Amino acid sequence: MLSFITRRFLAAPLAAMALLAMPACNAQGSSNAAPAETPSAPQRHPVSGLEVIPVTVTADGQEHVFMAEVARTPEQQAQGMMYREEMGPMEAMIFPRPQPRIASFWMKNTPLPLDLIFIGADGKVINVGYGEPYSEGRILSDAPAAAVLEVNAGVAEQLGIGPGASVRW
Repeated sequence: MLSFITRRFLAAPLAAMALLAMPACNAQGSSNAAPAETPSAPQRHPVSGLEVIPVTVTADGQEHVFMAEVARTPEQQAQGMMYREEMGPMEAMIFPRPQPRIASFWMKNTPLPLDLIFIGADGKVINVGYGEPYSEGRILSDAPAAAVLEVNAGVAEQLGIGPGASVRW
C-alpha cells in the first residue's frame, strides 16, 4: 500500500500530464497550440462512436479539411447516416472500400440531405451525387470507387468540389 506522500508524489505529474494533453482552443474552436503527439486512442464521434479523422479535399487550388467519421465495417457502412438529424458544416462520413467497385447508396431512413462524393483509387473525385432525404432511389458512382465521402448537401458545389478534385485521408 502506498503512503499518502508517495501517492501525492505520483499523482502530481499525472495531473500535469492530463492538463497538457487537453487541446487549447480559441472561441472559433481551432487550436492555437503546437500539434500534440499522436494520441493513444483515436478521436470518436459523440453520436456514432466511430473514429474521426481529417479528410482533405483539394479543389480549385483550395484545401478543405473535413472531420470525417470512418465507417469501416459492413455494419457501420450499412448504418451510415441513418436517423442522424444534424451534421456540422465541416463534418463528414467516409466509407473506405476494400476493393474499388461501382458504389451504390440510398437515403432510406436518412433525414439529412447529403452530397455523396465518389472517390477513385487514384484519390480523385469521380462524381458527386445528391442524396434526397428518405429516398430509396440509388445514387451511383460513375466508375469504380475506392471511397465515398458524405457531406452536407450543397457543400460540394459551394466549395467547388467536383470531378478531378483530390481527396486524401
